Amino acid sequence: MAFDPLADDKPRPKPTHDLGQDLSTLSLHELDERIALMRAEIERLEHAKVSKEASKNAASSFFKV
Repeated sequence: MAFDPLADDKPRPKPTHDLGQDLSTLSLHELDERIALMRAEIERLEHAKVSKEASKNAASSFFKV
């Protein structure tokens, strides 16, 4: 494999968080980033839940005899 001097210039993917991951190696800044990421994901999940509940309730009302 050839050495690529520009390899370090390529953008690196943002770190993801794995549940149960060892947190001892993360900096305070990285922990804050992970917390923000998890809060955004919780918000996205809650929005999806509300949307699905509304769809379920609408279907129940429509098919109610």
